[in-house]
Amino acid sequence: MADMTAAWSIGDVEIPSRLVLAPMAGVSVQAFRRQGRRFGAGLVCSEMVSSCGLQHRNERTLGYLRIAAEEHPLAVQIFGSDPAPMAEAAQMVVAAGADIVDINFGCPVRKVTKTGAGASALEDHELACALAGAVVDTVDVPVTVKMRRGLKNGSRSALDLAPKLEARGVASLTIHPRSAQQMYTGTADHTFTAELVGRVGIPVIASGDITDRVTAERVLDATGAAAVMVGRGAQGRPWALREMAGEGEADADVAEVVAELIRFMREVEREMGDRGAGFLRKFYGWYLRGVPGAKTIRGVLVTCATVEDAERELLEFCPEAQALVAAHEAELELLPSSDTDRLLELPISIYGGG
Repeated sequence: MADMTAAWSIGDVEIPSRLVLAPMAGVSVQAFRRQGRRFGAGLVCSEMVSSCGLQHRNERTLGYLRIAAEEHPLAVQIFGSDPAPMAEAAQMVVAAGADIVDINFGCPVRKVTKTGAGASALEDHELACALAGAVVDTVDVPVTVKMRRGLKNGSRSALDLAPKLEARGVASLTIHPRSAQQMYTGTADHTFTAELVGRVGIPVIASGDITDRVTAERVLDATGAAAVMVGRGAQGRPWALREMAGEGEADADVAEVVAELIRFMREVEREMGDRGAGFLRKFYGWYLRGVPGAKTIRGVLVTCATVEDAERELLEFCPEAQALVAAHEAELELLPSSDTDRLLELPISIYGGG
C-alpha cells in the first residue's frame, strides 16, 4: 500500500508528502496554498500566471507573485505560447521565490487554447518543447509540466510528448488523463497515467478525481506515480487533505468548519484587501455544503459588503465556533509583509494575488 507521507523529490527540491495541491484559477491564492500546507499538502502550486502579463508588468498579474515563507516548497505555474516571454516570466517567478516553475499544457479553456497556450500545446510538440526548453535553459530551479492526455477525446498525444519533454530537461510531469474536450466530465482514466509513467524516467504526478485516501492510495499503487494532485476535492474541504495525509478525519463538525472558514477569510482579506469580500463568495458554498441551514446562511454571506460583516454573520449562525476562533487567534501568526512575504520590487500590493 502506498505511503502517503513518504518524501520524494523533484530535481533537488524535496517534497515532504505525496500530496500536491493543484493550481486552480480563481482559487489558488496565497491563503489557499498556506492552508493546504497546514493540512498536509507536501507541495502547493499557484494558479496559472500569464507570461505575457508578467512580461508587460501587468499589475494584477504581478499580484500572483506574492509568496509566504511557510508555502515552501512552492511551484508557480506559468502559461504562454511564445518562448521569449515564457523565459522572462520564469526568471521573474524564481526571483519572487518559487522553488519550481511549472508550465501549463493542460488548461482546456478556449480563451487560453485559442492563443496556442494551455492544452493546445499538446498537438504542437515542436512548440511545446520550445516553450519548455526556453524555461529550462533560463532558470536554475526544476521545471515541471502539467498536461492533459490531449485535445480531443481518445487522444494519446501526451504519451508521445512526455519523453520529448524529459529529453528537453523537464524534471517532472503532472498528468490529468482527461482530454481538453472532456473538461471535467466523465472520469479520469488512470490506466493512461500508468502508461505515461512507463514512458518516462522522471516523477509523474497523477491528477484527476482524487478525493480521499483510499482513492489516492489506489491510484498510486496502480500507476506507479510519485504523488497525487488534489484539486476540486480540496475546495472548501481542507480536511480531505488531512485525511489523505493520515492526520485526521475527512469530515469536520459545524463549529470547526465555521472557524476554519473565518480563518481563511481573514487571511484572504489580509492578502487581497477590499477585493476579498467578493473573491470569497464562491468559497461559502464549498465550505458550508452539507451543513444544516447552509442555504440560508449562504444567501446572507454573499450579500455582505465586507469580510467583517460575513464573519459576524457566521458567528451568529454558529456561536460554538467562537472558542475555536479564539484558539486560532492565540496560535495564528498573520504574515507581516515586511518579514515573511517575499515580493518582487514591483507594484503588486494593490492586488496581492487575487
